[in-house]
Amino acid sequence: MTEKEKFMKEALKEAKRAYEKEEIPVGAVIVKDNKIIARAYNQKEEKRDTTKHAEIIAIQKASKKIDDWRLQDCEMYVTLEPCSMCAGAIIQARIKKIYIGTMDEKTGACGSVLNLLEDYKFNHKVEIEKDILKPECEEIIKQFFKELRKSKESNKK
Repeated sequence: MTEKEKFMKEALKEAKRAYEKEEIPVGAVIVKDNKIIARAYNQKEEKRDTTKHAEIIAIQKASKKIDDWRLQDCEMYVTLEPCSMCAGAIIQARIKKIYIGTMDEKTGACGSVLNLLEDYKFNHKVEIEKDILKPECEEIIKQFFKELRKSKESNKK
């Protein structure tokens, strides 16, 4: 197993925590010097807060851990391509590189719908590497929405 796969598996563990709490199963970890300094999962429903995406929570935890808002020597592993809000936070935090499990063709802002991390003239560019453990990252999202649709259909009856 490569280092990238090892860290993405940790992000997947976070996504599973979200899944268990009936949150959209997205997990993120932030790594510095080859060690995880922050981990998080989506908590939007639980906290009733639009901004409680895994990436934002992980950035907040990492900043607190190293006592700096600049995470320039850090890398993020996230199971699903970040949205525009999270991509903006990743740029602002000066994260060096992001590893993405699977892309989000509806709201992704790192290459699917648009690419905030590389296509614009911001003062900081973030490297992107995609499709790390893609089948596993894709499957947990597909399964979640399949169950959600099934549940909504049951409630209608």
